[in-house]
Amino acid sequence: MTLLDKPGTTGAPAPPRPAPPSRGAAVLRDLGLGIRFAAGGGREGWIRTLLTAVGVGLGVALLLLASSVPHLLDARSVRDQARKESPASTASQSGRTDRSVLQVNAGSEFGDESISGFLMRAEGADPVLPPGIDRFPAPGTMVVSPALKELLASPGSELLRERLAYRITGTIGDDGLRSPDELHYYAGSDTLTTARGAHRITEYGGAGETDPVSPLLVVLIVMVCVVLLVPVAIFIATAVRFGGDRRDRRLAALRLVGADIRTTRRIAAGEAMFGALLGLLLGLAFFLVGRLFVGSVELWDVSAFPADVVPDLRLGLLIVVAVPLTAVLVTLLAMRSVVIEPLGVVRRGRERGRRLWWRLLVPAAGLAVLVMKGRIGEFEPVDPVPIATGAVLVLVGLALLLPWLVEACVNRLRGGPVPWQLATRRLQLSSGAASRAVSGVTVAVAGAIALQMLFAAMSADFLRATGEDPSRAQFAAYSEDVTGDAATSAIERFRATEGVDAVIGSVQAYATKPGTYAEDDVAPTTALTIGTCATLRELARIDRCEDGDAFVVHPPDDEEQAEWVDRAARKGKPVLIGEGMGREPFRWTLPADTPTVTARKDPMGEIHHGIMATTGALDASKLPGATIVAQIRVDERVPDIAEHVRNTAYRIDPGMRFVELNPVARDRMYDSVRTGLQVGATVVLLLIAASMLVSQLEQLRERKRLLSVLVAFGTRRSTLGWSVLWQTAVPVALGLAVAVAGGLGLGATLAWMIHKTVADWWLFWPMAGAGAGLIAVVTLASLPPLWRLMRPEGLRTE
Repeated sequence: MTLLDKPGTTGAPAPPRPAPPSRGAAVLRDLGLGIRFAAGGGREGWIRTLLTAVGVGLGVALLLLASSVPHLLDARSVRDQARKESPASTASQSGRTDRSVLQVNAGSEFGDESISGFLMRAEGADPVLPPGIDRFPAPGTMVVSPALKELLASPGSELLRERLAYRITGTIGDDGLRSPDELHYYAGSDTLTTARGAHRITEYGGAGETDPVSPLLVVLIVMVCVVLLVPVAIFIATAVRFGGDRRDRRLAALRLVGADIRTTRRIAAGEAMFGALLGLLLGLAFFLVGRLFVGSVELWDVSAFPADVVPDLRLGLLIVVAVPLTAVLVTLLAMRSVVIEPLGVVRRGRERGRRLWWRLLVPAAGLAVLVMKGRIGEFEPVDPVPIATGAVLVLVGLALLLPWLVEACVNRLRGGPVPWQLATRRLQLSSGAASRAVSGVTVAVAGAIALQMLFAAMSADFLRATGEDPSRAQFAAYSEDVTGDAATSAIERFRATEGVDAVIGSVQAYATKPGTYAEDDVAPTTALTIGTCATLRELARIDRCEDGDAFVVHPPDDEEQAEWVDRAARKGKPVLIGEGMGREPFRWTLPADTPTVTARKDPMGEIHHGIMATTGALDASKLPGATIVAQIRVDERVPDIAEHVRNTAYRIDPGMRFVELNPVARDRMYDSVRTGLQVGATVVLLLIAASMLVSQLEQLRERKRLLSVLVAFGTRRSTLGWSVLWQTAVPVALGLAVAVAGGLGLGATLAWMIHKTVADWWLFWPMAGAGAGLIAVVTLASLPPLWRLMRPEGLRTE
């Protein structure tokens, strides 16, 4: 034994033990290891990561699209205002200049399409140009938007080509259009005058006034945003949990070699973060590629220029930070219910039942927030934060309630055919995955039901009874071109149009009592209507009428207004017609024997009182400031009768205003919100379908070996196909039941807030049917991959 071997003898010093890494370094090391597992886990690892990334990417793409809406609307509004005449362009009442342009609105309609346009005439050598065109259109030519050019060239547009019979010399640029699908044109004319309804402008770039938004519309807009975006957030949270079973088994192996629970959780968080970051990149790629084609996509008559689809910087940064953070938090929360031990994962044992009480608290808290917000007044400003918070809590609470309901129901299912038993047993073993797959559909359907109830409850507030009577006339036309014989010829041309049964044609102006009045005194003025006896009988209760007669017309049941009419229309005394219209007023004496009659409503629902004269009593072409009004009754059995009448109106006067009579008119802003909901709901449904298909494929891939074993033991493929269908149908049925109950509750609460009652409690049927149909489509799309996964190759393992 040497000296060094003797006990107590001091030899060479032992090497120092390496210092453990700091907490921060350990966290980064474990996260990096998780990223390496996700990126370098072979084919299986990459498939799992790509499934997560695709699911996250679809949600990120939609969030980026949603964050682009403010910029899209601003850009659209800027272009719209840029082509309006500037408020500083007050030359309409002044003389012509080298830059001035005479312009008249010549918009029209063709079928269901609205066509906007202007007829223009340059008054100098350097006329001002509207945005989007670089050369002023010569007389008889026009520049058109690309969409209108395509429409004019398409089959079936013969009547439109007959109406816009100008030679096309160019197209309008993007900066002169609101959207790529807008039908717009500028046409040149050499006959426009101010006397024929044109107005003079010298500058474009108007700052249009915006109408105040109704508090009811604010509630609708807030709810639309919530209903469209909450399902997206839930899908992102669901996508980061793809492949959870395989990940947990791999983490169990890490526990066997010495990793503690905290380490395994950080590794899992790293895997999820890598999938989320890859999903961010894929989402950005989806967004950029989809942005290139957004101009050619039209949803519910709405489209946008690709250059307008730009995410808001702050919202974009929030998405970039929130998505990976959500992935990490969801993963850590999911692992709290899993015990990963060195010899396996305890999830396969009997799970502790999910607790109900805290899941009920979330939607109850949302309803409480809405109730505490209280009722919303008709004119008071609306704070959107409580409404959005309450609605989000209700919808998220429904998604949290669904797993408990699925578990509680499937645990009571027993017996039945073999496909049913396979499905119920699978649901009993992994009800959480099944409920997560349909949670987005549940939230989307519940929100849509609440919105439909809200729309139905407040629709009456945005509908206005016009009093128009389509049984007496279907169309009305207005023109300021009353020069020469235009008034009589316009009415005759309408009557000569094929399919026109009758025309109530008149010329309207104003008659004023002559005299000198003090500055604060108002000269008695009344309306003057000129037409044939047949026309006047449609406007007043006249028994006896001959050409050359005149009448003083009193409104029914309005003595004060009748007295005012008598002050202006003095029998046997002169009146001034067209006073203050920029031309010398026409002086005319009302016959002393003029009878007094009572007015009646015309087809437009209006009551014409004042002075009425036949065409033989007064020459309409001499009246300054007069307007031609034609109310037209047609034979609706004649094909394209509306287009024939519109063509006649355009030939008479391109600036003629032409409207279709309707007993009810709907608020345009309300229609815009509803259109926005339809567009957003369509996009969200497409996302739901894509994400559910990815989720379904991920679940089938997880069970590939099990499916192959069952087939190898003689299980028929049809049996497995029906089992997959039942596995989807049961959670969907429960999810739709939760969606209907939650949507009705949320919709009723919102209706109460705006002082409305629920108009129809059965509105949920279409939305529930759409949700069920969506699930059926996704299930059918997943059957071909199911047949491939049941091949014998699925028994191979590594």
